[in-house]
Amino acid sequence: MKWLGAILLVAATTCIGLYFSVRYEKRPKHIRQLESALQLLEAEITYSQTPLQLAFQTIARQLPHPISRFFQSLSEAMLQQEVDFNTVWDEKTDELKKMTSLKKNEIEVLKQFGNSLGQHDFIQQQKQIRLALTHLDRELEEARDESYKYSNLARSLGVLAGIFIALLLF
Repeated sequence: MKWLGAILLVAATTCIGLYFSVRYEKRPKHIRQLESALQLLEAEITYSQTPLQLAFQTIARQLPHPISRFFQSLSEAMLQQEVDFNTVWDEKTDELKKMTSLKKNEIEVLKQFGNSLGQHDFIQQQKQIRLALTHLDRELEEARDESYKYSNLARSLGVLAGIFIALLLF
């Protein structure tokens, strides 16, 4: 019976380690998807001159989950609510943080970008998108470094913590 408990304990801590490892590995992927979304938004605004609500729908169709869900919910919220766009943007970015592995810095870049969205002419809007992309590039490099450093560490610590606790209990 003790062996079964020890095996379950090691399995549980290994799963926890894998969970954190996957979060570290997904963060760069989510940032790259966000960069793609902003580049698509730039094209929709600058070249097609599409209204934001339709641009969000187009982006949602072209990107994978969870970023597509973010833009789809923005589009739906713009249709349904008579609320200020900045309020909707802030709410949806908070929801995005819960759905993804993005950290506070990336969410803050998005919130700052959202405050300027739709308030400038095309050229200034393009500059705002480029600024957000620059910030996201910096965060992407940091995310890659963290993933490289901590992904394997989290997996190993999960297994080793389980073995350590099991040994302590015996």
